[in-house]
Amino acid sequence: MNEPGTGAIVRYVLAKWATGGSGGLLELGPVMVPRLWEPIAAAEEADSDEQRLAAYHQLRQMISWLKVPLDDPTVYPAQRSAE
Repeated sequence: MNEPGTGAIVRYVLAKWATGGSGGLLELGPVMVPRLWEPIAAAEEADSDEQRLAAYHQLRQMISWLKVPLDDPTVYPAQRSAE
């Protein structure tokens, strides 16, 4: 049996890594990415460490909200399958 060469494995890993960003965009969706970016852009526009810290806290809250069903799968009621 032929085993894949190192070059093939490296190309596969690099391809998976390179497409990870676009996969993440598809999972978050075209609406959520700009919502997550807004606090960062505002903080950079203000050019203030205080605003950057506020943006961090805002992003932290937004991401913690997105994580709720990952941390506690029972948070949403089970969906009935269509029969």
